[in-house]
Amino acid sequence: MTRVRIPRAAWLAAFWLASVAVGVLALVPATTPLPSTGWDKANHALAFAVLALLGMACWPGSAIRVLAALALYGGAIEVAQTFTETRMGEWLDWCADLTGLAIAMAIRSVLPRTR
Repeated sequence: MTRVRIPRAAWLAAFWLASVAVGVLALVPATTPLPSTGWDKANHALAFAVLALLGMACWPGSAIRVLAALALYGGAIEVAQTFTETRMGEWLDWCADLTGLAIAMAIRSVLPRTR
């Protein structure tokens, strides 16, 4: 079975596009219909697991830095939500973001390593 090699530029584009999308979705008015898993905390965990997996694919030797940066990003989103009229920052949302990062690390630990 041949492996398809995805260029780093594609990983970077996917990561930055997903990062912007998460930020925008987190800050649009709460009355805007959004895609959902059906549970707010699962939305947060899924979003940050995807961001972490993409980030670790972009910077494979810097997993801890990627996770730290994403943890800060999640916290910044919660702070930014306090300045909106229809959103509010929540500690439990940030904890869900961190759970998503932990899930991504668990997934990464069972994936085969590639050069």
